[in-house]
Amino acid sequence: MSEIYPFTAIVGQERMRRALVLNAVDPRIGGVLIRGERGTAKSTAARALAALLPQVSVVSDCRFGCDPANPGTWCTECRERVANHEELPVSIRPTPFINLPVSATEDRVVGTLDIEKAIQKGERSFEPGVLAAANRGLLYIDEVNLLDDHVVDVLLDSAAMGMNIVEREGISFSHPARFILVGTMNPEEGDLRPQLLDRFALSVEITGIRDARERVQIMERHLQFEEDAAAFRDAWLPKEKELSMQIENARVILDEVTFSRRDLLSIAALTSSLAVEGHRSDLVILKAARAMAAFEGRTGISERDIALASELALPHRLKRGPFQQSEMGMEELQERIEQLQGQTRGDDEQEMVTESEGDQEARGQKKT
Repeated sequence: MSEIYPFTAIVGQERMRRALVLNAVDPRIGGVLIRGERGTAKSTAARALAALLPQVSVVSDCRFGCDPANPGTWCTECRERVANHEELPVSIRPTPFINLPVSATEDRVVGTLDIEKAIQKGERSFEPGVLAAANRGLLYIDEVNLLDDHVVDVLLDSAAMGMNIVEREGISFSHPARFILVGTMNPEEGDLRPQLLDRFALSVEITGIRDARERVQIMERHLQFEEDAAAFRDAWLPKEKELSMQIENARVILDEVTFSRRDLLSIAALTSSLAVEGHRSDLVILKAARAMAAFEGRTGISERDIALASELALPHRLKRGPFQQSEMGMEELQERIEQLQGQTRGDDEQEMVTESEGDQEARGQKKT
């Protein structure tokens, strides 16, 4: 097996690395689309992330790697086995990395049901597809813009639901399909349709690094990796383990991360002020902000978390606006959020005054 370049050894590209890490903390965010010119470490980063992800506990002999601790996500086969009072064996395995070829068909992605066998023998036979292999792992699509639109739609549906349901001629089979979806593309080769673009939770535009010192650093590290990949990985292993542990700890506390109504108002006011269509972006920002807080070991989100999440969730959802004229940075976003929070704070106070006056009036009417 060839050595994989360490994630922590990637120079620069902070937004791309942040978007990948947040999806690793919470795959429910909905994936990341990395758009950029050739040779900017897009595929390297995706493979490197999968290599440092924590190992997962699975039902040993399950074809879909079901999570033994989460019965609500089990496949049809595991549910039937437990219903027949069978004990499910458990083992630990590395997080799978699945590379989806551009030529993949829908059947290759979702899997197939053997209708003939079902009719003749009364047996349900399901041949797993790519989604089964990717469950609880990372599904990587290079040149996602060249993939058939219908197949991209199916992938995004499964990523959103966390479940793959295959139905043919009245026969149904379901299995969990919870994965980190990473798509990469070069815009010079054509773009995704807006409908599909919006369904990627986060998006990052990356370009080649312009700083000469960082470019030298890239060359030096690449040459060291080519010369002795194993030794290079060993040198970066402590940082890799540290990041892997940070992701694992963040997953543990993720559901404990809280947010206030004011945080929700800040997110809504931001997306509304930027004329973002639909409501998907609001939910994505909230999920990514919670993942950011958990990654840093906190149980409450901050204005900075919202700004960092917005920086990744909004650029591909704006038709005309600041992101197309001049890219809006995190500092500018945070400043805008603080202004909006000041406005919502004033609105809340006014609302409380109005409610208080209403209560006084009601009490006065009672007395009379």
